[in-house]
Amino acid sequence: MVINDEFYMSLAIAEAWKYQLLTYPNPAVGALVLKNGEITSLEAHQKAGNAHAEVLALKSAYLNKNPKSDLQAINNPFAIHDYLKENHNGFFEDCEVYITLEPCNHTGKTPACSDLLVALKPKRVIISVLDPNKKASGGIEKLKAFGIDVTTDICKKQGDDLLFPFLRYMSGKFVFFKLAVRANGSIDGGYITSKESLTYVHELRNVIDTLVIGGNTVRIDRPTLDCRFIENGKAPNIIIYSKQKEFDRTIPLFQIPNREVVISDTLDTSSGYKMIEGGYSLLERFYDRIDMLVLFISPNFKNTNDILLSELKFQILYSTRIGDDELMLLKKRL
Repeated sequence: MVINDEFYMSLAIAEAWKYQLLTYPNPAVGALVLKNGEITSLEAHQKAGNAHAEVLALKSAYLNKNPKSDLQAINNPFAIHDYLKENHNGFFEDCEVYITLEPCNHTGKTPACSDLLVALKPKRVIISVLDPNKKASGGIEKLKAFGIDVTTDICKKQGDDLLFPFLRYMSGKFVFFKLAVRANGSIDGGYITSKESLTYVHELRNVIDTLVIGGNTVRIDRPTLDCRFIENGKAPNIIIYSKQKEFDRTIPLFQIPNREVVISDTLDTSSGYKMIEGGYSLLERFYDRIDMLVLFISPNFKNTNDILLSELKFQILYSTRIGDDELMLLKKRL
């Protein structure tokens, strides 16, 4: 049987994009397990501190064939590792494991994925890109040292695109701009996107270090800028970009406890994980400082502020439906 490595890796990459920007400070990673030519699992890393993509995929593959296993109720990554090491009984020896990023070779909040793979001894491990983090790299060498067949650089261009935010963060900072528009480009007049898109934005707010918002938006919209659409969400600290320092302190964003609100006419984007929320003028103002554009396009129309979205100088890395809207993740054109 001829195995199409590019096809299976593309599925793992697509799965990882679903959680892009939500896994900070970890990279978005996807994994797929093939057993005797059959896809038995497809998973992605979802949140820092939780199990990594390959661990979730190995767990799901095992449960696919052993649905009544006690593993079903285990979510702690260390406990998942221990269970699979003790109970695999050679289950993975005819499996091929596709991972978008080199398995980590470091124990921190989660155990080293390379150690688990060595213990399970899959027939082959296929990897898209090497881990640029020296602290976590070395997984490939370990797998090879224990006799596991390793193939690298599969769908490398797509893997590099997936890793782009993490590479920027590794350089010391990552700044992205969130923009919501209607299908004709209009942006005024209250909520634009669906509840599903709003929930996703709240998930983004929950993981960032700082949220940047324009002063005019604060005065006109009187926003809260919290994470109320998700469970146990943490409202981010705020930078209000404004030359005028006076604001009505009854605006809801000022009422959130344990939040720092800074009003400034300068913006330091040299470090940290920041999201800027705003319209076209703020996007133009900070174009040179942002790494990615998170664009929501609602199917609704309004007859003001029309603009051709093609005029935006970005290239699409990923696009999907979210509720009634189109979500695009874009980086600046070179």
